[in-house]
This record gives sequence, C-alpha cells and structure tokens, in this order.
Amino acid sequence: MPTEGPLLDAGFARELEALRRRMLVRARSGAGGERLARRKGGSAEFLEHRPYAPGDDLRRIDWLAFARTGEPVLKLFRAEEDVVVRLVIDASASLDGGTPSKLLVAKRLAASVAYMALTGMERAQVVVAQDGLSRTGEPRRGRASLPAILRDLDGLEGKGGTDLAAAIDGTVLRAERPGMIVLVSDFFDPGPFEAAVTRAASAGHDLALVQVLSPEEIEPPYEGDLTLEDAETGALVEVTIDARAIEAYVERLNRLVGSLRAMARRNRAAYVRVQTTEPLLGAVRRFVARSID
Repeated sequence: MPTEGPLLDAGFARELEALRRRMLVRARSGAGGERLARRKGGSAEFLEHRPYAPGDDLRRIDWLAFARTGEPVLKLFRAEEDVVVRLVIDASASLDGGTPSKLLVAKRLAASVAYMALTGMERAQVVVAQDGLSRTGEPRRGRASLPAILRDLDGLEGKGGTDLAAAIDGTVLRAERPGMIVLVSDFFDPGPFEAAVTRAASAGHDLALVQVLSPEEIEPPYEGDLTLEDAETGALVEVTIDARAIEAYVERLNRLVGSLRAMARRNRAAYVRVQTTEPLLGAVRRFVARSID
C-alpha cells in the first residue's frame, strides 16, 4: 500500500543537497576505464575537484593543486555517458515488519539515493527483489524524474519471499553497461548470494550493501514459549525463547553481519547497517562516505 507521508520531504532534500556532490560511483566503463560519479571520466571536460579518499585511483590526483595546498584532491571530468544507479529493493514479506517497517525505511533510503543520483546528473532505476526479479520502470534522468521514482518506490508492498542472487544476477544481465547497484535488504535470504555479489563486482559494477534491521532483531525482547509465524511462508513454529536461545540468535546475526562486512571489503563495496529507529540522515552520510559499518 502507498506510504503514509512523503518518502522525501523538502527539508530532508535540502540536507541531501550538501551530500550529493560527495556521492561517487566507481563503475568500470569499457574503454574509459574506471569512472567516478556524475558523468566523471572519459572526456576532457573538467568538472570539479573533490578530496582524495583511500582506494581512489592515484592517477586522478591533481598534483599541482596538491603542491599548492598540501591536500590531495582528485580531478573529476564529465564523461560522455552517465551512470545508472540501480536501487535493488528487497520487498519480501520479512521487510514488512517493525515500527516503522523495514520496508518503509528501505524506501526512504532508496529515495534519498535516487535524489542524489538524479540531481547529480546520473540516472536512477528501481528494481524489485521479490520471488526473483521484476523491474518497475526504465532508468530515469534528471530532477524532473524524481516524482516518478518516488511513485515506483511508494507502490512497493512487502509480500512473498525473495531471491537476492537472482535479483543481482538479473540486474547485471539487463544492464547495458556497468553502473552502481545499491542492494537494500535485511539479508535474511536463506539462499547464498555472495557469488552473485562477486559476479556483479567482476562485471564492473560499483556496489553498496544496505542492511535494514529493526531494534527487535538486534536485541530480541522475547522470552517464554511462543508460536512464531514465518512472514514469507506462513509456517508456524513452536519455540521456547530463553537466554541460551537469544545468545544463539545473536551469534548467528553477528556472523551474518561479519560476512557482509567481509563481502564488502573483498568487492570494494560499501556496507551500511541501518536500524529502523535511527535518524535517516546519519545512514545516508555513511552511504556517501562508503562506510563499512
């Protein structure tokens, strides 16, 4: 069902204006080699400087500017082709839980990234990870396209299961050229998806893994004999939750988080873990900074 209230209000959009110039995409583009965001690289038209960050291509440092200021900065150029930022949203039933729901927070994060992409001369596209892969519109360009992207996001409903590996592989298969893939999920998919992430990175895509969790999933408040229902399959399970069971759950969650961090490091990706009750701006800042939480 449509979201109550806007996914992106005017005040928050103003906050994003200060961040969008720092959002960079490290997509490899055929003959042009590695490119940076907002159509940077390729042609000889200079666009702007930005501070050097660990992992950046040293060949792009402006050494004359460094000699003048003592601070390393990169020279960014306008390329002939823009980059598509593909927002792959896990819309399975498990994302529909929590207050606010994980899916709502995922939509708002995706809306923030879409805003920065569209106002930074990139294209943006919404892709749904739900029982495989379905696309909700073509890549869109420019500020005027933001309402259409927001409608795509607002219409997402949490239902069924998901197959993250199929969603990633399908996104890569349909991409005309490498861009950025932002995968937003709780990553509770029972199937393996690490190989798909590696394939996407090997194909030249820049990757960001955004994990959305509710406070109850991080610190379970439950105890006693309970009947739990699987949100995706509807299966009922009788469980006894005590200190040992919670400890085992937390250990499994920590292993998942550790594997996502390692996956991000191996593939030069960002990994941002977002709690549904935390201020959204902090999560967006970590995304832009390419953090590994």
